[in-house]
Amino acid sequence: MKTNINGIAVYTYGDPKNKPIVFVHGFPYDHTMWEGQVKELQNEYYCVTYDVRGLGKSYIGDGQYTMEFYVDDLFMVVKEMKLRKPVLCGLSMGGYIALRAIERNQNKFRALILCDTRAEADNNEGKIKRSANIDTINTKGLETFINKFVPTCFAKEAVKDKEEYYSSTLEKAHRNNPTGVKGAILAIMSRTDTTHVLPEIKIPTLVLCGSFDRLTPHQTMRKMAEQIPGSEFAIIPLSGHMSPVENPGAVNDLIKGFLKRRI
Repeated sequence: MKTNINGIAVYTYGDPKNKPIVFVHGFPYDHTMWEGQVKELQNEYYCVTYDVRGLGKSYIGDGQYTMEFYVDDLFMVVKEMKLRKPVLCGLSMGGYIALRAIERNQNKFRALILCDTRAEADNNEGKIKRSANIDTINTKGLETFINKFVPTCFAKEAVKDKEEYYSSTLEKAHRNNPTGVKGAILAIMSRTDTTHVLPEIKIPTLVLCGSFDRLTPHQTMRKMAEQIPGSEFAIIPLSGHMSPVENPGAVNDLIKGFLKRRI
């Protein structure tokens, strides 16, 4: 079922009486990147996905977004959907949102799943690179940026071996509004470092990373997981930065096992 909450497109699956899971997608994608997880989990859990502000079918506005706005939107979805202590699952940018939300109020959630993400804020080199990406969209168009960026999110083998998934993801990214995509880049650049929060996380946490992730390598994510007390860490084989899309079976098995053990 689709619902619009103050401009945010929200999608729900399964029985509202079941324990809820909120999935937050990565950049520059939309809620559909979680289709493989929703299909597998909706019979046992109440699955909630949504399009982050500026992407997919959600509100675009002037594109002047910050990470704090994104977290406000997440809290609004949880409140308006009357979700009681949902599991929070985020990938990449969705992980940035999740970590900042946990920093602001982890008591709102019963468990945390972090996929292919990091706690560190951008360093100077990263900020300059993101600034250049905005300039690329302004001068050469969104298509040029998307065609360059999306392949880096997939394992090199997946672009060929899983062409259907890759092409579908690429096509959906092309549909985004340039203003929304640039706004997302600004929000990512504006995020604060949440590394200091990791040792303070008290809820059960699962950390997943694609074996061929070029954007957040598994060595980086393992170090992050080691700072979260009692967290579980796993490497997803045959996948890059988009592990839930590239290898949904492995991701689903790990999530299901984690949820049965820990919540």
